[in-house]
Order: sequence, then structure tokens, then C-alpha cells
Amino acid sequence: MKLVCAQSDLSTNLSLVSRAVPSRPTHPILANVLLQADAQTNQVSLTAFDLSLGIRTSFNAEVWVGGAIALPAKLLVDITSRLPEGEITLEVESATDPENAGEGLIVTLTPKSGRYQVRAMGAEEFPELPIIENAEALHLTTAALIEGLRGSLFATSGDETKQVLTGVHLTVKQDTLEFAATDGHRLAVVETTNERPLGGSGQLEVTVPARALRELQRMLAHSSASEETVALYFDQGQVVFAWQNQRLASRTLEGQYPAYRQLIPRQFERQVTVERRQFISTLERIAVLADQKNNIVKVSIDQAAQEITLSCEAQDVGSGRESMPAMISGENIDIAFNVKYLMEGLKELPSSEIQMHLNQSLTPVIFTPLGGLKMTYLAMPVQLRN
Repeated sequence: MKLVCAQSDLSTNLSLVSRAVPSRPTHPILANVLLQADAQTNQVSLTAFDLSLGIRTSFNAEVWVGGAIALPAKLLVDITSRLPEGEITLEVESATDPENAGEGLIVTLTPKSGRYQVRAMGAEEFPELPIIENAEALHLTTAALIEGLRGSLFATSGDETKQVLTGVHLTVKQDTLEFAATDGHRLAVVETTNERPLGGSGQLEVTVPARALRELQRMLAHSSASEETVALYFDQGQVVFAWQNQRLASRTLEGQYPAYRQLIPRQFERQVTVERRQFISTLERIAVLADQKNNIVKVSIDQAAQEITLSCEAQDVGSGRESMPAMISGENIDIAFNVKYLMEGLKELPSSEIQMHLNQSLTPVIFTPLGGLKMTYLAMPVQLRN
């Protein structure tokens, strides 16, 4: 095998796929990246797979002799990222000198200056990426997918004991795709429109690990056009996202996802409209004191003054309070939140103004953007101790 490629292409694509290389591989081959070169199409594809998450990316190169080889991922990433910009020649040969006889394959990287040799393994041992056959693809625009991921991923749980909550629940309906994530304290739901309606009736539901979706988000950020479509395939225990020359495959999470729609109240006694950026910056200032104590911020809603006041009492440290204008309907109320949950949700609501819908001081509070994306963020208030 022999090819010539740009250092930037090799390095960028290696760093994308290497994120699917396990840190403690159960088998030596899994610590490698599979490199496949096609002399007819002049395409080089790189694949990494830890048996639950698989990533494949491709780029253009000058392929003189095609072939496939498994290369040590970490070593290759470390070398190529430090090589100077420009062309790199990559060549594979068998270890022929007597001392190395029987030790398999050697890959030689030749940049502008210097020469690096790395031991490699045969491609035949590398596991196949899952392929979903006979499943109908759902097509989404890159922009819709990025929106859905951005508005939901942050609310997934990091607690491995509640495995199903460590993923985002995708519900495919006739012409919408719904993303939902909860960690038991908050819930984020985003509804985006499908590029092409799903054939047939009924809906599909699947829970995809947050780790896989974060990698998908990273890969899409590198993608060029936001109007491109991503094909999404579901099957028993597997989900595959494919676009351009990229592919991400992941196992799905087992278990029943909570019936989150039942958590969202239908009617509200109070409604507050507030400027989002001002709300966030005020919260950030109050959070400095909240961090000292219990991370709790009190929100006081004053209907007569048409303003909300954020305050925090950090015993033995100090206190802070700040008011800001708001459009308020409904009676006055004091309500408290974990400042981290409140801030993380507000940062992802994509509009200049947001609405807060609430009933009592301990019932779920709903935040929605005013116009634009259909996103619902539910945060559970905490009890105020006097």
C-alpha cells in the first residue's frame, strides 16, 4: 500500500476517529485505527471501533497502491499532529530484515523532512462496523440535528447506575424528530422537523448514549454545509448516522425511558417573560455567592413592580440580590433553584427572550424560548429553608 496525503487531512481525521478508540482495549486490535486506501476513488478512510461506538471518516488522497492496515491509534495521532504542514507519504511493507522477521508489518511515514516507522497489524483482525440493512433511512438536515443535540445533551445523567438516563431519547414521528434528556432533576425536550417525512405510520423510539451523540456533534461541527442531510438508520440495538463520507455507529441503550411527557404540566397559574442574556448574566453574578454555600438561588416574582429579584444568602460569607424587569402575569411567589441547573438550561434556549411558566413553589417550572426552535426545559424547584 502507498499513498500521499496532506498532513492536515490525516491529522484532523485521525483525531476525530481516535475518540472511539478504547483507553483499555479488551483486545489488542481495538487500540488501532483501520486505514483503508482505494486507488480507484483516491479515498482514504479511517475507522475506530470499541465494539459499542464506531466512527469512520474519509478524505481525498493520492492513492498509488490500495490496501488496508491497522495502525496504533495513539502513537499515530501523536506523531501526525506534530508533523509540519505539507504532504506525507505513507507506505506499508513487511518486516523483512532477519531481526524483525515474523513481526508483521511496518508503516513508513515520510513528511517533508524526516522518516518515521511504526509497527502495524493486519486489517483482517479489525472488527466490522455495524451495517443496518433493509431499514428505511430517516433524513435530517445537519442544522436540525445540531439544534436537537445542543438542546438536549447537557441534560443527560452522568450516573452509570441509571444507564438509560445517560442517553438522549429520540422519537421519530411522521415529520418530526424529538430529542429528550433527563437526569431526574431536569428535563430538556427539543422538536425538530424532518427533511423527508417518514414512510408508513407509527413512530420509532430509541435511546442513544450521550457519549456517541457528543462525538456526532463534534463531527457535524467539522462538516461543511448545514443544509446537508444526515441519514439515520435504526435497528435492534444499533443506530447509524451517515453523511458525506462520514459514519457513526452506536449501540443503543436498553431499558424503558421515563414517560417524560407526563411530567410537563398542561396549565399554569403564572407566566414571566424575561430577557435571556440579562437573566443569565445576573445569575452568573449571584452564582459566585451560591457556590459558597449550597448552589441555591432564590427567584422572587413581583407582579406589581413587574420585576424579578434573584438573591442568595450564603451564611458566614455574605449575600447578594439583584432585580431585573420582567413581564409578569399571576400572583407573587418565591421559588428556589439549583443555580447550575437553571443556568445550563437557559444557556441552551435559542432566543433573546424566554418565558417561565409556573404554578406553585415546588411544582415543575417550564422554560421556553419566545419564537424559533420548539424547546421545552423543565427544572424542579428546591425547597427554601428559612
